[in-house]
Amino acid sequence: MLLIGDDGHKYGEIGTDEARAIAEEKGLDLVEVSPDNAPPVVKLMDYGKFKYEQQKKAAEARKKQKVIEIKEIKMRPTIDDHDYDVKMKAMRRFFDDGDKVKVTLRFRGREMAHQNLGMELMNRIQKDTETFAKMEQWPKLEGRQMMMVLAPR
Repeated sequence: MLLIGDDGHKYGEIGTDEARAIAEEKGLDLVEVSPDNAPPVVKLMDYGKFKYEQQKKAAEARKKQKVIEIKEIKMRPTIDDHDYDVKMKAMRRFFDDGDKVKVTLRFRGREMAHQNLGMELMNRIQKDTETFAKMEQWPKLEGRQMMMVLAPR
C-alpha cells in the first residue's frame, strides 16, 4: 500500500504490518483514502479529530444556508390604490428577504363574472415587480381564487 504521513510526507509503497507499526509509533490511525487505486492509498491521521472537523464544517454550512419560505399576499379584485401600495411594499420586503410570494386573489359573489378585472390586477402586479421578481407560476383560476407565484431575481 502507498502510505502518506500526517504532514503530507510520502513513505512510498510499504507492507500492511509496517504501516501499522508506523501508525502505532506515532499514535495515529491508518485511514484508507483511496481503496480503488493500485496500490491502495492509506493516510496517517487522527481519525476522531478528522470526524469532529467534518461535523463542524457540516454544522457551519447548515447555519449559513437560507430556507426559502413562500409568503402569501391576499387581495380582492376591487382593491384600492393605497391598499395596493401597502401590499406591494410588503411584497418588496419579502423579496428582499429572499422569500417567494404567492399572490392570491379571492372573488366573492358577482365578482366571478368579472374575472378580467382579476387578470388585469395580476398583470399590474407582474409589471410592478418585474425589476426585482420573476414569475414562477402564471396566474391560474382555482374555484373562486386566482393565484400566481413570484420569486426574487
